[in-house]
Amino acid sequence: MTQTQEQTINLTAILDRAFSHVERVARDHRAELALEEMGTVSRVGDGVAIVRGLQHAQSEELLAFPEGLVGMAFNLDEEEIGTILLGNYEHLAAGASVRRTQRVTDVPVGEKMLGRVIDPTGKPLDGRGPVEARDRRPIEREAPNIMDRAPVATPLQTGIKSIDALLPIGRGQRELIVGDRQTGKTAIALDTIINQHDKNVICVYCAIGQEKASVARLIADLREYQAMDYCVVVVATGESVPGLQYIAPYAATSIAEAFMDDGRDVLIIYDDLTKHARAYRELSLLLRRPPGREAYPGDIFYIHSRLLERSTHLRESLGSGSLTALPIVETQAQNISAYIPTNLISITDGQIYLSPTLFQRGVLPAIDIGRSVSRVGGKAQLPAYRAAAGDLRLSYSQFEELEAFARFGTRLDKETRRTIERGRRVREILKQNQYQPVPVPQQIAAMIAVSEGLLDEVPLDEIGKVERRIQQVMVERMGDMADRILRGEKLSEEDQAELVDVLSHVVDEYQHHQEAGDANA
Repeated sequence: MTQTQEQTINLTAILDRAFSHVERVARDHRAELALEEMGTVSRVGDGVAIVRGLQHAQSEELLAFPEGLVGMAFNLDEEEIGTILLGNYEHLAAGASVRRTQRVTDVPVGEKMLGRVIDPTGKPLDGRGPVEARDRRPIEREAPNIMDRAPVATPLQTGIKSIDALLPIGRGQRELIVGDRQTGKTAIALDTIINQHDKNVICVYCAIGQEKASVARLIADLREYQAMDYCVVVVATGESVPGLQYIAPYAATSIAEAFMDDGRDVLIIYDDLTKHARAYRELSLLLRRPPGREAYPGDIFYIHSRLLERSTHLRESLGSGSLTALPIVETQAQNISAYIPTNLISITDGQIYLSPTLFQRGVLPAIDIGRSVSRVGGKAQLPAYRAAAGDLRLSYSQFEELEAFARFGTRLDKETRRTIERGRRVREILKQNQYQPVPVPQQIAAMIAVSEGLLDEVPLDEIGKVERRIQQVMVERMGDMADRILRGEKLSEEDQAELVDVLSHVVDEYQHHQEAGDANA
């Protein structure tokens, strides 16, 4: 090879390297230019902005406005983009510049989220500094495929007797809590969170459109009962812009899904989806979205179905994690057949209906057993409940009908009077104060005592005292049976006979004590 040929080869290699460098710089420069694609705000409304000039913006992409304000691209029209603003927009005016971020709306996820109170964009609200989570997830995600799901087979214990015994909830289920305002819907959700202590269940509470004072009280209660250690609170109060209220449940679900994908069991509370639907309705009108139905947007159903379908129990090859949803919805004047409640009832696997009539009569929690149902959880219920409360739901519903009939002053036969008296004692057993979740073995003991008629001779106002004594005896004398109940073992006929014998002695001791007290008086 001649010297001239060697020089030619070397020159060619140098030119190749130079062209590669120029091409790489140009590619990086193009990427940089794409990041800085700029647009202009043409109109600002109540929580929304119309943007022009961003031809390549994508659906749900974050757009950056002046002074750190961000928005989410929502309507992608030919000439303009309807944007949901996710923060204080008072400084924003027409003519302001806006740029793409090439990042969809996301939220921080991971173990660092536990114990934190954040807004739907991940900003801290608890005064504990920035969230240190390294991973972020888009707030929207496709629900798991049917083949990726496993049957609901493990119970989620709420600690509330009337739910665990008569309306059981399984891990991976979606159970709606529905009722009028101020009937105790949030109280049920809060007690369920408190009851997950030491049960290895992560809890995510999403407050949508609530008053700041109400959310502050709930967080204080969670801290008082050491529940914040395993809880994440996502807050978009009624004073927040509609955009934050709209994305809040999706952001909370992404946080919960990260734990589920790690094989953890997660409980998520949406409080409440009525206000979420109203926030979407407001945004829909402001952005002039065409309605999908004559009187109401058909996509109200879609925004909730695509949210709740993300709750499931994953199959073993995907880690066996679960996401259990307890959405809350408010009714007006007990109208359970209104548009939004009807939507959610059709999406979920059952509903817990809270009656204002029962609430006013002091029957707490005010759960209307006859109008409530759990379509899945019975298959996940611990076997001991079937022995203790197998026919209790039916007999209790019959009692309520008989009691209503008896109010007319009709003369009743002895058997009917006995049924009514038994039903009244069942109702007393099902009463429960807030912040006092009852462990499963103690629930089983109380249910067996009332269903076997051991409390028929106990005055109604003394039922609570006898029940507390029964629970105490279950812990002190029946520890082995309690352990077997928690392990999911069935109660044999011998076990039931032994338990009934012990409980009979408890009731007899109480009655002798009362008689002795009356004699001394």
